[in-house]
Amino acid sequence: MRPPSVALPPPRTESPVLRLALRPAAGGGGLPVGALDGAWWPHSDDLLRELPSLIPTLDRVWGRITRVNVNPRHWESLPREVPVQGHVVKVGWFTTEQDPHKLLLLSYRTGRWDLLVIPPQTNQAAAARLMAAAGDPAGSSTASGLLAAERDRSVNDATNAADAPARDISAEAAWESEGGAARSVPLIMSIGRISVSSGR
Repeated sequence: MRPPSVALPPPRTESPVLRLALRPAAGGGGLPVGALDGAWWPHSDDLLRELPSLIPTLDRVWGRITRVNVNPRHWESLPREVPVQGHVVKVGWFTTEQDPHKLLLLSYRTGRWDLLVIPPQTNQAAAARLMAAAGDPAGSSTASGLLAAERDRSVNDATNAADAPARDISAEAAWESEGGAARSVPLIMSIGRISVSSGR
């Protein structure tokens, strides 16, 4: 006897929400080569899955993107080509010449752009700070420089959070030892006659 058939849900066809921040008026002109034109926060480390949602948006903003270069350190696979809406994007990679946290995009017609690639596992608050920093018109940090600064901030925040209760407890203990806190049980002292005091 066959088990009853179960209808499978249709495959997902919608693209994940694009998480992208661009520097105002980023257009390939006025910025030194290698300066960040914005930030991209992909959902995974799979270029074949992620580029098809990124490239069509950039095609509309900057002109048709024909090539993408990455450092392979943080990507799961490195396809040579990625089909996107209406065309194919060539993918190249450099191990030492390119910042591992940067995506370099080329359009033969228009120019070159550089995006900070925020690691997919980054929390939302850190990603928002990184996107704002990469899109800052006055910003000049490298992609790896921005990520290093964010890691330092996270470490400092964690250290301060861990130290805060210890400091509060020690400050409270010092205050109480100086007579600053009301005692829950009256202090009883013998001074000639017996007297009761709630303080010193």
